[in-house]
Amino acid sequence: MITATNPSYRLVSDHIFAVVRQNIDNNQKAFFAQQRYEPGQVVAEFSAGKTLSRPTYLTVQVGIDKHIMLQPEHLQYINHSCDPNVFFDTYTMQVVALKPIAEGDEMTFFYPSTEWDMVQPFKCFCGTSRCLGEIKGAAHINPQVLRSYTLTRFIQQQLHDRSSKEKRA
Repeated sequence: MITATNPSYRLVSDHIFAVVRQNIDNNQKAFFAQQRYEPGQVVAEFSAGKTLSRPTYLTVQVGIDKHIMLQPEHLQYINHSCDPNVFFDTYTMQVVALKPIAEGDEMTFFYPSTEWDMVQPFKCFCGTSRCLGEIKGAAHINPQVLRSYTLTRFIQQQLHDRSSKEKRA
């Protein structure tokens, strides 16, 4: 089925507050808002469906050897952007709007905001003015650049620990 709002996508699943759509050209799935959100507003709550000691392509990192599978699963279709509009707060277990989101906007988050060293790095094609090119995780990004992003407590702690080690060296 082709959606009326964007003919290059087909509807995969409807979750009332957002829908999963699949790009007809490249088969990539994405998550689109079905209502407006203001900065700071909670978009969704999530939990750990399963906790793993190693990362996978679909996990979110919450500790050094702690990676969670998202529940509800449809949140896994929130794709990366170097200029994200949502944040996965792994302390409160909420997806929070970072900027105004209009109905029909794709929801995106900054993968290094939760991932220290990604198991599957990739070349970013988000096309934003903030695009960093290759995305490997927060460990591979200049701390000055990371300061402009909202980061999980885990990533903030990793940056603090690395800075402390560098000062002692």
